[in-house]
Amino acid sequence: MTQTPASPPPADDEIDLGRLLGLLLDHKWWIVGITFLFMLGGGAYATLSTPVYQADALVQVEDTGGVSAPLNDMREMLGREPRASAELEILRSRMVLGQAVDRERLDLIVRPVRLPVIGDFLVRRDWDRSRAAVLGGVAERYAWSGESLTVGDLRVTPAMEGETLTLQVTGEDQFRLAHDDRVLGEGRTGEEASFLDGQIILFVEDISAGAGARFELQRHARLAAIRDLRNRFQATEQGNESGVFSLTFTHTDSEQARGALNAISDIYRRQNVERQAAEAEQSLEFLEEQVPQVRARLREAEDALNEYQVEQESVDMSMETQAVLDRLVDLERQITELEFEEAEISRRYTQNHPTYVTLLEKREQLENERRELQQEIGGLPETQQQVLRLQRDVEVNQEVYVQLLNRMQEMDITRASTVGNVRILDDAAVLPSPVEPQRGLIVALATVLGGMLSVALVLLRGMLNRGVESQEQIEELDLPVYATVPLSDVQQKLVKRLRRRRDLKSGRRRGATGEEGVVTGVLASYSPTDGAIEALRGLRSSLHFAMLEAADNRLVITGPSPGVGKSFISVNLAAVCAQAGQKVLVVDADMRKGHVHHAFGEASAGGLSDLLSEKLTPGEAIRHTDIEGLDYMARGSAPPNPAELLMNERFTRFLDQASEQYDLVLIDTPPILAVTDASVVARHCSTTLMVVRFQLNPPREIEAARRRLESAGVETRGVILNSMEATASASYGYGYYHYSYK
Repeated sequence: MTQTPASPPPADDEIDLGRLLGLLLDHKWWIVGITFLFMLGGGAYATLSTPVYQADALVQVEDTGGVSAPLNDMREMLGREPRASAELEILRSRMVLGQAVDRERLDLIVRPVRLPVIGDFLVRRDWDRSRAAVLGGVAERYAWSGESLTVGDLRVTPAMEGETLTLQVTGEDQFRLAHDDRVLGEGRTGEEASFLDGQIILFVEDISAGAGARFELQRHARLAAIRDLRNRFQATEQGNESGVFSLTFTHTDSEQARGALNAISDIYRRQNVERQAAEAEQSLEFLEEQVPQVRARLREAEDALNEYQVEQESVDMSMETQAVLDRLVDLERQITELEFEEAEISRRYTQNHPTYVTLLEKREQLENERRELQQEIGGLPETQQQVLRLQRDVEVNQEVYVQLLNRMQEMDITRASTVGNVRILDDAAVLPSPVEPQRGLIVALATVLGGMLSVALVLLRGMLNRGVESQEQIEELDLPVYATVPLSDVQQKLVKRLRRRRDLKSGRRRGATGEEGVVTGVLASYSPTDGAIEALRGLRSSLHFAMLEAADNRLVITGPSPGVGKSFISVNLAAVCAQAGQKVLVVDADMRKGHVHHAFGEASAGGLSDLLSEKLTPGEAIRHTDIEGLDYMARGSAPPNPAELLMNERFTRFLDQASEQYDLVLIDTPPILAVTDASVVARHCSTTLMVVRFQLNPPREIEAARRRLESAGVETRGVILNSMEATASASYGYGYYHYSYK
C-alpha cells in the first residue's frame, strides 16, 4: 500500500492550527474536567450567595401645584425648564437620603454571626438551633434562624466609627461586648452601658437568642451610610418628560429594602410640600411689600389727572387717543408683570439661566413696542399727549394694584392649602424572588469561563512545549533516526509496581533518595512482544549494519536532558541483543544518578566508580543477570569527581578488556547538556546514539547537544525517538504510523 507522505512540519515561529486542534483532542478530558469543576464552583457560589431583594415604588411630579399655579400662564409664555434632571438630583441628594438614613437608622448595623460559608444558606433552609445541635458545641457559638437583637442606641466616637463590635449573649438579658477579641465589658438589656471610658455608649432594648450566640454591631459615619444608601438606590424617569419616576432599592433584607424606599418616597414628598409652602410664603411677603408702594403711586396718578383736568377745564380724549391709551396700558401691564416675575425668579436663578434669559428677551421686546408707541404719541396735540400720559399712569397703577391684591389672595390660599406637586403612585413593594444572584447566568458564565480557561491552558502549554513529535523534525537537522520507540503502557505499570515494592522495602517515601528510576525491570524479559521491544529489535538490526565499519564494538547512549529514557533504551537494547545470541555488557557510566541497577533489582554500590578507584577488579564489578549473555556494571558509589575518573587511563584499559570479552559493550552516559561525562566517554567509542523523548526535547535542544558532542570530537551517528505516542496533535501536524501485529 502506498502511503501519502506527511506534510512538512511548520517552522517554529508559525502557528500550526492542525496541531492546536490535536492538542485539544488529546486533552479533551482535562478540558471537560476543568469545565465541570468550574460549573460546580459556579453552582456552589450561586447557591451559597446571600440573595439580594429589590423594592420598587412609583412617584409623580405634576406640572402644576403650589406656587406654580398663579404663575403658570407666564411660565408657559416664557418656556418651561425641564424638571426631570432636577428632580432626580433632589431624590439623590443628601437632604433626602440623609433623612432616610436617620429615620431607618441605616447607619447602625446589627448582624448575627452565622456559621462561615454555609451559615446563611442553612438559615435560609430553616435550620434552627435544635437541628444545628448535631454540630455539637459549634452550634452554640453561632446564631441560627429566629435570633434577634434590638439596639435602642449605639453612640461611638469618630475614631470608632466603622469598627466592628462583637456582642455575645452570656445569659438571660445579659451580654458581653468585645472589640478585636478584647473584652470591653458586660451589660444588661434595658440599661445604658458605657465602654472604653465613654467612647462607646450602648443601649440594648431586647435580646432574643440563646447563650453563646454572637452579633456584630457597627456604627457607620452618617456620610458613609448615605453613600451606601445612594449606591443601592436608583431613580429613573419613565418615558420622556413624563414626570413619573421609578424608584428601586436593593438589600439582602427584604423588609429593610421596603422600609428604606418608603422612607425615601415619603421624605421626598414632604420636602416638596415644604418647599412649595416656603415659596408661597416668600411670594406673599414680596407682594405685601409692593402693595403700599403701588397704592401710593395710584393715588399720586389720580391726583395729577384731576388737577390737570381742573386746570384745563375738563379735557376729553379723542377716540384715536383712547385707542393708543388702551394699547399703552396693556404694554405697561405686561411689562409690570414681567418685572414681578423677574423679582421672583431672581431669588432662584442667575441671569444666565435659560428661564431668566427668556424673560429678559420678552421684556426687551415689550419695551421696544412701548418706545414705538411713545413715538406715535409724540405726534398728538400737546393737550392730548398730557391727558394720555396722566390717564395711562392711573389705569396702569389700577391694573397693577388689582393684580397684586388678587395675587395676595391666591398666595394666601396657596400657603394655607399647599399639597405640593409630588404624589406617591405606588408604595414600596418587594419582589417575591431575589434579583441576585442569577443562578442560571452564574452557572453558565462559570462554565464558559472554565471551558475558555482550560482551552487556553492546553493551547498555551502546547505552544510553549515545542518538543519533537515526528522523526521528520529530527531528520531536518541532518540526523538519521535509527528507531522510533512507542510509549509502553506495560513498562509504565511495571515501573509503578516495582517502585512501590522498593519503597515498601526501604521504608522511604518515593523519591526521597533522589533515585526515582526511569527504568525498573527489564521489559524485554517481562513482555517480549511489547511494541517498544519490537522497535528495539529493529534498532538491533540497524545497529548491526551501522557498526560493521566501526573501529570497535562500543556503543554510547546519551541524550540532551534528563528523563529521556536512556537507561530504558540501554537495558532493553542490550537484552534483545543478548536474546539474539550476543554477549553484551551494559556499563552505567552515569556515576552521578545512574539507574541501571534498578532494572535488575540490585543496589548501586560496587560498580564503575569503585573499579576506577581501584577498589574492585573488573571481574568483581561486573554482575551477571538472569538473561543469558547479558552482564552489567552498576554506577558504583557516587564519587566527588566522576569526570576525572572517566578521563583516567584505567577507564581506557577497562573498555579495551571489555571489547575483547564481549560482542557488544553498551555504555549509558549522563545527559550531554548537563555534564561533560558523555563527551569524555564517547571519545573512547566509535558509535554514539542520542535518545530524545517525544514532546520533550525541541529541535534546538537536539542541535545544541550535537554541537556539544562535535566540539569534543564526537560524531553523533543517529537518534532514537523514544516514548512516541499516537496523539492527535502529532497526527494532525506530521502524521504518525504505528501498527500492532500479533
